[in-house]
Amino acid sequence: MTEADLPAVMAIERATFPLDAWSEAMMRGELADQPRTRHYVVAEADRQIIGYAGLAAAADQADVQTIAVLEAHQGTGIGGALLTELLAEAGRRGAREIFLEVRSDNPRAQGVYEHFGFEEIGLRRRYYDDGTDAIMMRRKLDG
Repeated sequence: MTEADLPAVMAIERATFPLDAWSEAMMRGELADQPRTRHYVVAEADRQIIGYAGLAAAADQADVQTIAVLEAHQGTGIGGALLTELLAEAGRRGAREIFLEVRSDNPRAQGVYEHFGFEEIGLRRRYYDDGTDAIMMRRKLDG
């Protein structure tokens, strides 16, 4: 992902996360840390950005910062492909574990993460701006 991708990315961000979308300034801050501690990618179809994902990595730990796919393309494997890339990058950076938070009211995303080997490890009460809890998940990485 580059700054040139931000208009499309921010449109997806606001559509996917209407209650707690990141600001463009937050996203720019994430991109500013590439490649030092961040890795952000986009998915395209017909030369249009249809999804994106980001990873933070430091030492032997990594965190999935965000994954979003346009609603019309959800359920097609795009999210899984983005997550696969984040897992691969975490491995390339020497991470032994990867963490994430997912909304407790998003069973579809929870199922995707469980399919990829993530396990629930805790709960962050009222984590999201609208008061929704976050389920904390972890996956150990091979190597």
